[in-house]
Amino acid sequence: MSSNYLTIEFFGIPRQRTRCSEAAVQGETLAEILTALEHSYPALRGLRRPDGGLSPHYLLSLDGVRFLTDPGEHLEPGSRLLLLSADAGG
Repeated sequence: MSSNYLTIEFFGIPRQRTRCSEAAVQGETLAEILTALEHSYPALRGLRRPDGGLSPHYLLSLDGVRFLTDPGEHLEPGSRLLLLSADAGG
């Protein structure tokens, strides 16, 4: 099993559903991270598509710089991911 931990910050609907602002999750790829999130936070069920990628209802940003879409993308230990609802308004 991987020893790669990343920090996930929750915003908007994900924060409401998880009732927390951030979590440490273990995994090496985007698909592994999303699976771990769904297991740790059942309120986020539906976070993943059948192919392991992120549901279109959510956005996931790597270090606030770019959005992630490839379920096979490898993530560096210590990365910070921002999870928010895709329909979040201003």
